[in-house]
Amino acid sequence: MHILREKKQDYVQRERQVMHMLANVPGFVNLYCTFQDARSLYFVMTNAKNGDLLPYITKVGSFDLECTRHYAAELVLSLEVMHSRGIVHRDLKPENILLDENMHTLIADFGSAKILNTHQQQQQQQQMSSPSSPQISQISSDSSSPRKVESPTTSANHNHNNSSQNNSQNNYRKRKGSFVGTAQYVSPEVLQSQPVSRSSDLWALGCIIYQMISGLPPFRGKTDYFIFREILNCNLVFPEGFDEDAKDLVKNLLKLNADERIGAQDKSGHYESIRSHPFFNNINWCTVRTQAPPAIYPYLPGNKQEKELRSQ
Repeated sequence: MHILREKKQDYVQRERQVMHMLANVPGFVNLYCTFQDARSLYFVMTNAKNGDLLPYITKVGSFDLECTRHYAAELVLSLEVMHSRGIVHRDLKPENILLDENMHTLIADFGSAKILNTHQQQQQQQQMSSPSSPQISQISSDSSSPRKVESPTTSANHNHNNSSQNNSQNNYRKRKGSFVGTAQYVSPEVLQSQPVSRSSDLWALGCIIYQMISGLPPFRGKTDYFIFREILNCNLVFPEGFDEDAKDLVKNLLKLNADERIGAQDKSGHYESIRSHPFFNNINWCTVRTQAPPAIYPYLPGNKQEKELRSQ
């Protein structure tokens, strides 16, 4: 009844379709069967005995480099499989990364996924570089440089600036229901209504690696609107002590221009440029899914000056 009331039939059908496409593939929750009664629809899926990734990050404050490197490598392998089959997750975040009985990752929640056809995949590179109209605020049309949002405190005309901010927030409210994903992990091109591509998942990967090491997502704010401003400005700040190789990888994943992200120009299905990054020097890609994951130990303490902003 909830599915009908909330008009989520498409969401459920998409989830089932994607899970069939990924059936019995390591790194993904498996769908065994579905059935229904007069009131409910049931999915019988893999039991992820160790829950999702976020509580572990929250509990220890951050992951050490060995642990972060291992789980990031597992996610890269999963993205290679998804993207080779034309699937873009669009809502990759720690809550959607489950852990099996051996503490290996299982990606879940495909209701927001996009299945690209061959024609769409061929057009992506051309469409990604085309200009789009601003959706959140006044931003530069140059997609290769950071978008600067006018601050209410720097305008000489305070009334005009308040009006601009109000208009921006009104535009945001109108647009809020037209894209999918979670605020802290959504890519800038999605906010600008550009075509969906695998680079959006690479952006989310960068956010997750940052969060595993620092304890908090890279873009934060009191509301979704202010988080989106941070994303469009690419206000990326690393805490003291953040590993240099990890920092370089995250910076290259969190490029405003989707075409410039590391992996974006790789052949779909094999992210060689990511695999060969120095951060992954000690990873054996052939055994990462079969070897025992490292124990979870903290690396950097989370910023205790800020309230924890669990993604919704």
